[in-house]
Amino acid sequence: MSSDATRRIGIVGLGIMGGAIARNLVERGWKVIGCDIDPQRIEEARRSGVDVVESAAAVARAVDRILTSLPSPAALHDVVRGIAESGTPKGRIVAEMSTLALEDKNSAAETLKSAGHVLLDCPLSGTGAQAQNRDLVVYASGDPAAVEAIAPVFADCAREFHNLGAFGNGTRMKFVANLLVAIHNVASAEAMVLGMKAGLDPHQMVKLISAGAGNSRIFELRAPMMADRTYEPATMSIGLWQKDLKVIDEFARSLGCPTPLFTATEAIYRAAVSRGQTSQDTASVCTVLEEMAGLKRD
Repeated sequence: MSSDATRRIGIVGLGIMGGAIARNLVERGWKVIGCDIDPQRIEEARRSGVDVVESAAAVARAVDRILTSLPSPAALHDVVRGIAESGTPKGRIVAEMSTLALEDKNSAAETLKSAGHVLLDCPLSGTGAQAQNRDLVVYASGDPAAVEAIAPVFADCAREFHNLGAFGNGTRMKFVANLLVAIHNVASAEAMVLGMKAGLDPHQMVKLISAGAGNSRIFELRAPMMADRTYEPATMSIGLWQKDLKVIDEFARSLGCPTPLFTATEAIYRAAVSRGQTSQDTASVCTVLEEMAGLKRD
């Protein structure tokens, strides 16, 4: 493989996460070939230096390593079919970064395997804001040689990269991590509302809690948004988060594992949806709890 080829990467899905990863890779000297179906995302990617092509198949014809960041199982299946039917030489490596059910990832892996390609399960821990700052953790799993081949890509767009072994372990780890994210986000909002109801200054709470034992990474990320009441643009929207909640719930149920705290948060997120907050950041659950507490801010 030539040195030029080793610095070429494809990205299918140029939204909040994929777009941020693409920009970081371009800045670090990678030739990025990408595609998306959203005209706004396409224009943003072009301005960032991404070579935008018309389809996943076109991406696969241009590069031998591809990252996918997709919003739904249907999108994943469409993309892998396109790659499988693209007529490219065997051996393409596709690192799937989305949070989706294992059944869907296993099916996608079989589709690519039948065409001589490899799917890796590589979900990411981190928000869109963290992706912009290369502050992501990669939970890679699957074929060892393919994991080794994709590692240099993530070295330029993530803080940590971990090989968890067998395909699917990355997603299992992501489900566990996101269960905590769901709980910490609502817990952060609950604490902020309690303090504000008691007359404390929200910005001072952010500063002092961040310095103490009650802090969490999610509090650091989301509590400032709660204090400022700034929920757009979203780093993870309430609408997209519903997909993550659903797959975590199904995963826990399949194992017969009770998740009482996680289950309690689901009602709060559903309330945010019913209030029309699907485009807002998940930090906006704070407004749900403010209403429940009868808290009115000036």
